[in-house]
Amino acid sequence: MSVLKKEFGKTFNGDKAYLYTIENSNGTKVEVTNYGATIVCIKVADKNGKFEDVVLGYKDLDGYLKGDKYLGATIGRCCNRIENGSFIIDNKEYKVTKNEGSNHLHGGEKGFDKVLWTCENISDFDDTIQFYYMSKDMEEGYPGNLKVRVIYTLTEEDALRIEYKATSDKDTIVNLTNHSYFNLSGDFNNKIYEHKLMIKAEMFSVNDEQSISKGEVRAVDGTPLDFRKPTTIGKNIKCEYDQLKIGHGYNENYILQTEENKLEKIAVLIEEHSGRVMEVHTTYPCLQVYTANFFDGKDIGKDDIRYMYHNSICLEAQYAPNSINYNSIKTPLLRKNEEYSHTIIYKFLCSS
Repeated sequence: MSVLKKEFGKTFNGDKAYLYTIENSNGTKVEVTNYGATIVCIKVADKNGKFEDVVLGYKDLDGYLKGDKYLGATIGRCCNRIENGSFIIDNKEYKVTKNEGSNHLHGGEKGFDKVLWTCENISDFDDTIQFYYMSKDMEEGYPGNLKVRVIYTLTEEDALRIEYKATSDKDTIVNLTNHSYFNLSGDFNNKIYEHKLMIKAEMFSVNDEQSISKGEVRAVDGTPLDFRKPTTIGKNIKCEYDQLKIGHGYNENYILQTEENKLEKIAVLIEEHSGRVMEVHTTYPCLQVYTANFFDGKDIGKDDIRYMYHNSICLEAQYAPNSINYNSIKTPLLRKNEEYSHTIIYKFLCSS
């Protein structure tokens, strides 16, 4: 295996960004950029051995500079929404940037998706790319100087492993995830309605009209959000159900049936025509499922394809959104000098 590097473009400040490529002996290829520690491309084979890209992305840096859909990006310091842009740690209130109405979304105006990361520890014969970023105290309103590493590893078993490591010199909150949009057919002109999805979850977080979760949970049983068995995404996506109407499709946080901090398979995505299957493994307690509900053709991708709604799906392992603001056992609170450590794996298989 080897890592290739090439220039990807320049930021508004004139700083160079780079594209890094890892390819294993099977021909599976992953491209990531240090701008946003972002996944740009994942090429995997179908059942006939044909390799196609299965994630949304832009052809050069300019698309990422102008885009607002977080394609493939590392999301932080805290992914998802924080109600009213505020939270309390040990009786002290912190106010973070309100960049979605009265709420905070995906790290703020300049989250981790909009910064240049430092690339570390690559060689010509390596399967790993490591990015480093130091988020300064009070950046976007978050307390603590936070040292963050995102480590991408492509295995010979066609698994893309993403590891998140972080430490802070003050108590803070951290909730890191990857925001890749998948379509296993390899054709982003297609909706993902025929994809089948399975999630190891019996409960989900209830969203209000602003897509804010306030701690209420419901059972998936008897709802169109039940994916305990493989179910086509299009079967219920247009149902007259309050959560689907609020999100204009799936935008749900599933509470996983897993052991704390144990790496487990928690979801499977299946596209039967191509035979591609993607397993999701994680140490996180929750999974956000989002079906690209607000694409309108303005985003033009790598092959000059105009991305439209429901043409892809995000499977974002994470802590529950807004959980710092309600009574929850599992929150993204990171204490001073403790280590934040979580893993997400996207493993690709083929069925006949």
